[in-house]
Amino acid sequence: MHRYNILLAVVAATLIAGGCSQQKTNATKVLDAVETSLADIKDDAARYAPEGLKGVQSQLDRLQASLKNKDYDDVIAGAPQLNKAVDSLRAAIESGKDQARAALASAKTEWESLSVEVPKLVETIQGRVDELSKKKHLPFGVSKDEFEGAKSGLDSMKSLWTEASSEYKSGKEVQAVQKAKTAKGMADEIREQLKIKKA
Repeated sequence: MHRYNILLAVVAATLIAGGCSQQKTNATKVLDAVETSLADIKDDAARYAPEGLKGVQSQLDRLQASLKNKDYDDVIAGAPQLNKAVDSLRAAIESGKDQARAALASAKTEWESLSVEVPKLVETIQGRVDELSKKKHLPFGVSKDEFEGAKSGLDSMKSLWTEASSEYKSGKEVQAVQKAKTAKGMADEIREQLKIKKA
């Protein structure tokens, strides 16, 4: 009887070990499949859906920790939800790409006018600064501090426009347009300071 109990215990231990081994295999396969799926879209996700990527990565990290701790049931139970999160991330990436394409098209359209308007504004303001610099007295309504501020603002505007032009040429159209619009806004302030009438 004692020998029988020992034999039964050995058989049970073998079955449990075999079951655990199978669970580990299944859990590992499930997690590997998710990791492979995520790897295919990770770069795009980082660019177009960074917040979504953080959420998926957090879930993946948790299941990897469960696998390491031999909590195979948790891995297998959590995998479907993680797969859904990856699918949602794919959808977010496509949406992000659509928005990026729309933003690019809009930026190119805006640049067509900005690339003409801003240089003209720079030229107009520079002409006014050169004109006032030659005068012994500033015109009524333009203080010395305002004039100096306008000159400083013009220098900043020129630098910003140079950056915008460089970015546009390097393929950063959306960023370039934002800087160009900022430069245009600066021009409006400087024109006001120097009492330049709008054409």
